Amino acid sequence: MDPVIIVGAGPVGLTLALALARQDVPSVVLDEGPGKDELRLARTVVLREDTAALVERLTGLPLDDAGFRWAGWRSMRRKQVTREVTFAGRDSRSPEGASDPAGAGTGWDDGPRGVVAPRGGGSARDTEGPADGEEFSAPLHIAQHALTGALREAIIHERLIKVAVNSRLDSVEQDGSGVTAHTRGPDGTWWRGSYLVGCDGPRSTVRKLQDIRFPGRTAVERHAVAALRTELPRPGEALLHRVTPWRTSGPSTDEVSARPLAEDVWRLDWLLPPGKDLVTPDLLVARIRETLSGWSGGATPAYELLDTGVHTVHHRLARRWRVGRVFLAGDAAHLLGALGTQGLDEGLRDADNLAWKLALGWHHGPHTALLDSYQAERRAVVAARLRAADQALPLVRSGGGLRAYVPGSARGHEALLTDGHLGRGPLGAPGAYTGSPLMPPPAESHAPVDTEPGAPVADVRVTAEDGSFVPLRERLGRGVLLVVLIAPGTGVWARKHWVTAGIMPRLAAAVTALPHPAELLVAESYPGAAAHTVLLVRPDGHLVAAFGGVRPADLYEAAEAALGGPATTEAKSAAEATAGRS
Repeated sequence: MDPVIIVGAGPVGLTLALALARQDVPSVVLDEGPGKDELRLARTVVLREDTAALVERLTGLPLDDAGFRWAGWRSMRRKQVTREVTFAGRDSRSPEGASDPAGAGTGWDDGPRGVVAPRGGGSARDTEGPADGEEFSAPLHIAQHALTGALREAIIHERLIKVAVNSRLDSVEQDGSGVTAHTRGPDGTWWRGSYLVGCDGPRSTVRKLQDIRFPGRTAVERHAVAALRTELPRPGEALLHRVTPWRTSGPSTDEVSARPLAEDVWRLDWLLPPGKDLVTPDLLVARIRETLSGWSGGATPAYELLDTGVHTVHHRLARRWRVGRVFLAGDAAHLLGALGTQGLDEGLRDADNLAWKLALGWHHGPHTALLDSYQAERRAVVAARLRAADQALPLVRSGGGLRAYVPGSARGHEALLTDGHLGRGPLGAPGAYTGSPLMPPPAESHAPVDTEPGAPVADVRVTAEDGSFVPLRERLGRGVLLVVLIAPGTGVWARKHWVTAGIMPRLAAAVTALPHPAELLVAESYPGAAAHTVLLVRPDGHLVAAFGGVRPADLYEAAEAALGGPATTEAKSAAEATAGRS
């Protein structure tokens, strides 16, 4: 069968290619450029813990070597600290001297977590932050060229991926069995593929060739950006400073953020007033000196200016993400990025969602409902993020009230901004596919857990089929369903001692009878789950359903729904009979 054609060799396109290769699907990546990326320290991305883990799983490379996990986060207004977060258990490469002002530097066993504490009497009451002890994951801050470089390095050793450089797409045609694409370049070439995915950015040629509208708003916000090497008072700690005290006059939108990178490098972003005024070098240098001296309490510390730029935030959403065998992903499908939301983070989720569905169609024939679910799930999640940002943005910037406009929000402006920057709340949290067409119908056997159906599962430790103990996240992305039994006490015994005891044989038989390959895992515990709860997890790590005990027919029905189609009565009966004979 023909490979999948991926147009665009940015992080989303390369991630999709690797994700397909891990499921034995070949691809051709059409790279418009020469195959090298410009080194730009002013162009960085912030990845949540799960998306960083996705890239690490695909590349086999620890991204902490190329990026930086923050020691903490502070929000300030004038001279007052309004919100403070410390990430406990962070990587040892972070600065040793980073402070723990919240007094909460006690580690967590399952990764880089932290706690939040509001500061200052009046500010704490105004902010209404979460209770002490609420967990936060340390984001990974990395230069985009470093991220792309790690993906390119992994692709060099991947036999199922071909990268065609200097290949600019100019036509796409599709028929019932595949897609034909033509590229311009030194040698004009025709390419034949089973599917085509446009990961070619905001000005997507694929989107234009498919005549897909891309409505939204232009220049929602603009930021002046500088990457520089210097020493700031709180190394390793990100900062959002609003209404800075050293600016006695100027726009009400006065706001600057500082995000640390490795080797004492910082990315600073200044929110610009509305308009199209040019950001001149003199203006930027003045902002740098003013900001650094303000944070340092006097004289401007020594600094080395490494890179500059202007970051313009657009909010746009493609009307359609699928036209037959042609799909859109990443910036070709959506643009967002205000209030700390990260467009690339969502683009990586696009790739993760689409890869296993394309792989199933490539190996077993196209399944319309499954492929349609990509648009239904991902577009709904991104649309919700855009709505939340568009509702909150004018209120946050003007100082108006939020409670009537952001559903479920009872926090102040700084809390909302912090949540957005840290990947939480309506502006930053990963979406749940609660309205997905792949959700199974309600059943009496469904059991409650802390993860709602359609949401990403928690990364608990599980016992794999070979008896090894691994994070659940490491078993994702291989195109198989995961069935997780919650069995307290099993962690102290080798798997061979309990794999033939209790309910395990019946569950193992039910897993074998599922309509798609599945792996049976066992966990000591899962948040909110009772003993003998059984979780069904999709290949991209989203929960399909949780069951109270072994229910072969219900498990089969849920698996069939997750694959895009209802189970037949005969198939369900056969699955239950198989499990009953064990």
